[in-house]
Amino acid sequence: MTILEEVEDYIRNVGEVLKLLPKGEIVRFIEMLEDTYRGDKKVITMGNGGHGATASHYVNDLIKHLVVSDNKKEIVIGKRMKALCLNDNVFTLTAFANDMGYEHSFSESLKNWVEEGDLVIGISGSGNSMNIINAFLVAKEKGARTICLSARDGGKAKKVADLSIIVPTHDMITAQEMLYLEDLHLLICHLSTYVVRQRIQARNEYS
Repeated sequence: MTILEEVEDYIRNVGEVLKLLPKGEIVRFIEMLEDTYRGDKKVITMGNGGHGATASHYVNDLIKHLVVSDNKKEIVIGKRMKALCLNDNVFTLTAFANDMGYEHSFSESLKNWVEEGDLVIGISGSGNSMNIINAFLVAKEKGARTICLSARDGGKAKKVADLSIIVPTHDMITAQEMLYLEDLHLLICHLSTYVVRQRIQARNEYS
């Protein structure tokens, strides 16, 4: 294939998966995000590898883009979304992973922050990442709600999380599909930020 054909093939394949995203679950995701904002609670995110980068990116959007004007030069909403990403403290992450095992790398950090009513979001392509599943269990013990962004059949996290948003993929995710998956997980994060931003800035429903 030529480079142009590769480009067209990639765009076409992402577009096909995009049409299959579960809209009902995405609406529920946005509703839970709004509830978190309205209740003055925190959003806490996490993910492994590239998913960790998405988790961190999402926090940036929630903290900044919900409150700034279109020209980005002024703050137009006084109330802030409280959000943090467990991936962003690499030293704590690796300390718990080194001493207690990687499967506890998120759950132990989460214990310092999570409170009742918070929203904990984990991103796992397989839905089987034990450090995310263990974090969900801690969140549920504390009365926080949980969302998993995943693929395939949702994995073990589907049985633990309050909501699973599953990007359609084959049973065995190929390297190419993993790129699509990460594209669409970030799109879901951007979409949710955009919709909540429109609602709180255009209609200013929550004060």
